[in-house]
Amino acid sequence: MYALIFHRLIATAAVCVFSAWVLFRPAGAENRLIRIAVLGDSLTAGYGLSAADAFPAQLERALRAKGYLVTVANAGVSGDTAAMGLARLSRSISDNTDAVILELGANDMLRGYEPSSTRRSLAAIVENLEARHVGVLLCGVRTQPDRGEDYKKAFAEMFVDLANGYNLLFYPAFDDAFVDDARLKLPDGLHPTALGIDAVVKHILPKVEALIYRASRH
Repeated sequence: MYALIFHRLIATAAVCVFSAWVLFRPAGAENRLIRIAVLGDSLTAGYGLSAADAFPAQLERALRAKGYLVTVANAGVSGDTAAMGLARLSRSISDNTDAVILELGANDMLRGYEPSSTRRSLAAIVENLEARHVGVLLCGVRTQPDRGEDYKKAFAEMFVDLANGYNLLFYPAFDDAFVDDARLKLPDGLHPTALGIDAVVKHILPKVEALIYRASRH
């Protein structure tokens, strides 16, 4: 008799735990795995960092800690411009990808490219991904050489215009969390340390959660 009561209590407790998880799990935390890829340059690829400290790995750990069933693939290549990202798009983003975090443009700025040229490449990437029913979170960047306020403003407006034109989730500046803090940057003054990436993850997490929600509805 006592054994029967014990087993019933265990069963009841298990149901309560499961019910609480369903009730309080994050919005968008679905039963199926959501596959995210980060298509970017050295800022996301993890220049100067271990693979475990790069943005995709840190982001995946943060999302899983919040209860999301996700993988975050590193599709970043140091030195890539937007055009180079477009050129490798088909081999970098697999067909089973649900969502992409798109972070390209920093190297275009460093090389002095016209914002309109960068926009064409980014737009082509977005159109390709949307045709494949892949959700997109577009990230702008602030990293740039000293080319004046007009150049900085033109690039910022280009990212906003692109996001609005395609109704994309948008994070205005991927490097905003560390670019003004020398303690969060490597000695080159451009790339984030592991703590710098941690700061990015904390800032961008709500946008990524919105991306997961969209992707889970496809």
